[in-house]
Amino acid sequence: MVRSALDLTYVLYDESSHVSHVLALLTLSPILLNPAYAALAVQTRELLYIEMWAGQMLCEAFNWILKHIIQEERPNDDMGDGYGFPSSHSQWMGYFAAFLICHFTYRHRFVSTGHVILDLLWRIILFCGIISWACAVAYSRYHLSYHTAPQVLWGFAIGATFGLTYYTLLEVIPTRLPDSLLGRLRSAFLSGPLCTWFRIHDGWAVWKDGGLDEQYHLWRKEWDIYQADAKKEKHE
Repeated sequence: MVRSALDLTYVLYDESSHVSHVLALLTLSPILLNPAYAALAVQTRELLYIEMWAGQMLCEAFNWILKHIIQEERPNDDMGDGYGFPSSHSQWMGYFAAFLICHFTYRHRFVSTGHVILDLLWRIILFCGIISWACAVAYSRYHLSYHTAPQVLWGFAIGATFGLTYYTLLEVIPTRLPDSLLGRLRSAFLSGPLCTWFRIHDGWAVWKDGGLDEQYHLWRKEWDIYQADAKKEKHE
């Protein structure tokens, strides 16, 4: 029986370097996004998460097509199978970062803390965290010698462009221009039987934060009633 390594989770790194070890762990982090997408899509039935997941897969398919058209080799033949241009990890994270930043910029509105400085600080921390994570994963592919610098940079740029374009087509245009073709298609889809059967919805079309604050207040109301009833039963 011939055994082989699973390249999806098989990472070579310099064991004498702590930086290399950390980057080896970071380079695996994109794999965790797929179960996260699945959990969010199934649990929330929110259209945005389904769109984002589908777009991520389309971006990955586009990467496969580009690799087989360009057929540029990796810098080291012993560092993974397949072609190297563009870097799929970099393209994956470029899409992820671009889509999220677009959403937090155009549609999502965080519940205010009551302090402008704290609200601004939270957004800065969030945006910097997303960009730093994406850039760290992209850099790990170069540091670990899986890709050249151009392969990484082009991969990230292609992913970010794909994410920006995809978000614009599916979120910005349909919501800002509801009478456009994309807007009418989105409305028809959300009003159709498929979304009714699977309870798919667009929370941001009703609430600026996607319904997070409203959901909390509903839960808190029921929770207070539950606590009050529990105390009554205890004293009876």
